[in-house]
Amino acid sequence: MKNKVYVIGHKNPDTDSVVAAVAYAKLRNLLGHDEYIACRAGHLNPQTSYIFQKFNIQRPQYIPNLIPKVEYYMPEEFETVNENVSVWEAIGRMEKTGLRVLPVVDGEGKYLSLLHYSGFAQSVLRIMNPEKRNKISTSISLIQKTLNAQPIILNHDADKTFKAFILVGSSSEKTFIERLESHSSEDLVVIVSDREDIQKLCIEHKVKLMILTSGFALNKELRELAEKNGVSVIISPYTTTPTAMLIAYSTPVAAVADKEILPVHINDTTAKIQDILKHSQCKYLPVVDENNKVIGIISEHDLLKEPNISVVMVDHNELSQAVEDIDHYKILGVIDHHRLGTLSTKYPITFINKPVGSTATLITQLYREYRVPIPKEIAALLLCGILSDTLVLQSATVTDLDVETADYLSDITNLDVKELGNEILLAGSHVSGRAADEIIRQDMKEYTEGKAVYTVSQIEVGNPKEILDRKEDFLAELEIERRSHKGLFSCLLVTDITTLSSVLLIESDKNFLPFITFPKQEENVYYLQGVVSRKKQLVPLITEQVLNYLK
Repeated sequence: MKNKVYVIGHKNPDTDSVVAAVAYAKLRNLLGHDEYIACRAGHLNPQTSYIFQKFNIQRPQYIPNLIPKVEYYMPEEFETVNENVSVWEAIGRMEKTGLRVLPVVDGEGKYLSLLHYSGFAQSVLRIMNPEKRNKISTSISLIQKTLNAQPIILNHDADKTFKAFILVGSSSEKTFIERLESHSSEDLVVIVSDREDIQKLCIEHKVKLMILTSGFALNKELRELAEKNGVSVIISPYTTTPTAMLIAYSTPVAAVADKEILPVHINDTTAKIQDILKHSQCKYLPVVDENNKVIGIISEHDLLKEPNISVVMVDHNELSQAVEDIDHYKILGVIDHHRLGTLSTKYPITFINKPVGSTATLITQLYREYRVPIPKEIAALLLCGILSDTLVLQSATVTDLDVETADYLSDITNLDVKELGNEILLAGSHVSGRAADEIIRQDMKEYTEGKAVYTVSQIEVGNPKEILDRKEDFLAELEIERRSHKGLFSCLLVTDITTLSSVLLIESDKNFLPFITFPKQEENVYYLQGVVSRKKQLVPLITEQVLNYLK
């Protein structure tokens, strides 16, 4: 598979995360790097879905995990061979390309069997065993092409496959007649030299095919008789021995390929196919799609190479928030505006992290630094990313750069900042009829402090009452999240976009409760005056409480 770079945000992606992935991948594409692909590590929340629908922009590719699979390791180049091609032609193609195996396919490209040297050698030895009267599956056309022979007479059934019994006309006339008669019921292919008596006997007995060796021609009288009796005639440029040997290679490749080697699917995990490869005779496996069409080859050696995908992380830098199994791949860069986590790499990477209100702000600045005009629809997405992540430039995280960038994007798109901001906040604030677990998981991040793990979810609403009226449902789901993460606590920050304050619902280990210092509104609910930012306001405060607990 062609090398790809996945540009991807965090799990449970918010608008800024998805927008950043799309906009940065587009920037790289405009700079000539088509391998960059925008991805998302979760389903779009209602606000993000609304934005992509409003501007009629295709959603980024959904990547639920990066578990190592066949697609990420199989090489880009491969070849197949049609089932009706001769073994000679197929082996020639393998020698020319250096390939060790060739998948055999039907006319629609669907997998049938695998040609490899071990299986081929066994089949040819079986065919050429002098102690067995083996017949060769072939056709007159395949024999002619394999020998590179000059056709003299080719009957209408030249392309039809048949079981050929090979005779060499080198014995006396009497002996040869006996041999012809003993095989009268079979499709005979006779190899003859310039002996006209043998040639005439072949034609009179109406053999399937007569092959003249060493370039010898057929006289006019015998040619007319051959045409009358329906005998095909070709002239081989080789002597008798190499002609006889080459006929064994004229058999269709499907007859000698290994049918016991089953294909693997492009989405099969490498863990699944490792044992199959280990016990495979040739250490190669064909790769097929959902329609059984061959799309590649994978070998044991391929699994030892670097995968053909790498990753750029946007809007996060902590592995606990990244798509599952990202640690198997090379991280090319990080573009983020959050606190630094514990990410480490074995090699230098591009790392952009600035204290601004939105990753979309940083992506916009990259367009300007590279002097690349921002497509109007991308500018609209970037503006939405900034307005969403900063509560329409009212969050404590807002910087002068965010405001200036929002104005710049507003000029490009001719969209009013306040009007658009209120529109998208309203689109994301509807909670009526939505399940508690969906709301909690739509924008949830996992954090680690020392030995403590905790999750913080956030939802922006027009009135927290809608959440508080269903308090028990939300607390039950938070407890499920806490236990599934083996966490110290799980909480939900419910931000009121009208008052720019929040309430915090929390389920925690009972030993942590005394360390929570926020004003308590009711059981498991705390009031946070002026707190709207998870990143800049809540997480620093709650991290201090966690550290006090761990002392």
